[in-house]
Amino acid sequence: MEAKIEEGGEEEANKRKWKRKKSSEASFCPINSLDDGCLMHIFSFLSPIPDRYNTALVCNRWCYLACHPRLWLRVDRSVKDLSEPGVFPNIETAVAAARPGDTILIAAGGSHRASNIQIKKPLCLIGGGELPDETTLICSRGSDSALEFMSTCKLANLTVKAELGCCLLHRKGRLTIDGCVLQCESNPLDYLSCPIVSTASAAQQLSSSLNSHSDGVFVSQTRIEGGAKAVLTSGDLELQRVRVIYARTSLLFWFDVEHQ
Repeated sequence: MEAKIEEGGEEEANKRKWKRKKSSEASFCPINSLDDGCLMHIFSFLSPIPDRYNTALVCNRWCYLACHPRLWLRVDRSVKDLSEPGVFPNIETAVAAARPGDTILIAAGGSHRASNIQIKKPLCLIGGGELPDETTLICSRGSDSALEFMSTCKLANLTVKAELGCCLLHRKGRLTIDGCVLQCESNPLDYLSCPIVSTASAAQQLSSSLNSHSDGVFVSQTRIEGGAKAVLTSGDLELQRVRVIYARTSLLFWFDVEHQ
């Protein structure tokens, strides 16, 4: 009996010793020997979702660096101390404070009001939940759109709802919509609403020809519900390369809207 107890105690000691060895190996991992500035620069090359988001789960230091305001801004209504750098109570103030090329992470849970917010600089807006349904932008009735894009932007992992008007209004630039839900509320005036409206014209296309990316809307793995049609174009862009996958509970769309 005593021999068994001794064996059990020895096994526990070996386990603790192995855990200490693993933790010490992790702490002396070559990448952890880099200073914060260098490590943050490396993180800046990761895609915000899911790579940089998952990086924040590794340890406290990586969480601090991966969520640093230099890498992305956050919209979080639950944060009481708004003096914290890089945290904003609503999308409009975050867009106004953002620099070209910034990523804005919109906190999951609840809904965020978004009405006629003009985005005139290249930005990436990403929902902070695991699914797009967990981060919802609601366009107030009477507004033309929730978001109005006048530059190259990306939207990912978000749900955008509009009652009348449109969810997204594309004026110019390259708009990428990836893994989102665009929903127009069902009502008798359904024919007046469209999830996506593009007004880009040939003149804008000519003015942006110096850029590597032309004007257009590029949709992938996005659920579109309600409205008269999925996309309405009043400029020179045309719907192309449409692909639809019938899932169990919804339809997922892939399509491009660009100059032919």
